[in-house]
Amino acid sequence: MTLPVLARSRRVRRTPFTERVTAAGVKAYTVYNHMLLPAVFRSVEEDCHHLKTAVQLWDVACERQIELRGPDAERLLQMTSPRDITRMKTDQCYYVPIVDVNGGMINDPIVLKLAADRFWVSIADSDLMYYYKGLAGGFGMDVLVFEPDISPLAIQGPKADILVERLFGQAIRETKFFRHKTIHFQGQDMVIARSGWSRQLGFEIYVDGAQHGLALWDHIMEAGEDLDIRAGCPNGIERIEAGLLSYGNDMTLENTPFEADLGKYVQLDAVPTCRAREALLQKQVPERQLRPVEMSGDPLPACTETWPLTCQGKPAGHIGSAAYSPDFKSNIGIAMVEAAYWDPGTTLVVQTPVGPRDVLVRAKYWI
Repeated sequence: MTLPVLARSRRVRRTPFTERVTAAGVKAYTVYNHMLLPAVFRSVEEDCHHLKTAVQLWDVACERQIELRGPDAERLLQMTSPRDITRMKTDQCYYVPIVDVNGGMINDPIVLKLAADRFWVSIADSDLMYYYKGLAGGFGMDVLVFEPDISPLAIQGPKADILVERLFGQAIRETKFFRHKTIHFQGQDMVIARSGWSRQLGFEIYVDGAQHGLALWDHIMEAGEDLDIRAGCPNGIERIEAGLLSYGNDMTLENTPFEADLGKYVQLDAVPTCRAREALLQKQVPERQLRPVEMSGDPLPACTETWPLTCQGKPAGHIGSAAYSPDFKSNIGIAMVEAAYWDPGTTLVVQTPVGPRDVLVRAKYWI
């Protein structure tokens, strides 16, 4: 069977690294923030095994940055998040729920603080910039809101530390988790952070200037040749094993941070200016919440739609992400489960494209 291809247009943007990704043999793309995101190279399973044993270079330029710069930058950011931003230091990264006035999740970015009046909001797949522009204009705020020419490039895997030290020195290798430092490449300062959308060791380079993209890609690949470096991408198996959430799959605008099991990032007593504060105060006890789940039987197909959950015929929630894990020899998933059924050990039934399967609610993720 011949599979359909992705039609090219100016609305789906290439990245500074697309030429190298194509040469590396990418087999599939998805679209993320109107930009190409590699999805598979050899196979999802083989890519996962390699990620866990070696080192990969990821084109994640689709993690677009929204720059907030000016006297009201912190104020604007805090208006949209229930996490206390005021405590951030200028070398920190925060995982931040971004919500609308009703407490619904708009995005779950990593925020980098670069200066007292300057932030990068490294967004998941939603058009958050327009929300910031609307608020800034509507409230007459003294802040610039724009997308800078910044394209993240991730180095992920257990050998990432070795590679980063070769490239940029021991001080960069010793960067603490969710902290960032500055590196230099071709005369350009660039931010590098100890972060990445995997549970493996890793870094993200915020490539400043698209013109540096191919040269930096080649520089990293050459330095990692003896470490079995490959082009890679965020891996659906590994991220479910680790409980790393995907906006649009595991939670949407219909969910609060409490339902997304992100309550530890909600500090309502410390954020009087958050526009969703009053709404979230009324929603602190969720009626449904994300849980790791395990499904019985042979390997299931890709989960491209929500799969409904039931308990004795009654609706019990849905599964938004699922994959077969070769390492754990099981179908694994992330599910939004109703409160009556979310206790670990509860058995449910899921309707999949290949029929019903038993589901076990787990106490914790796999890695």
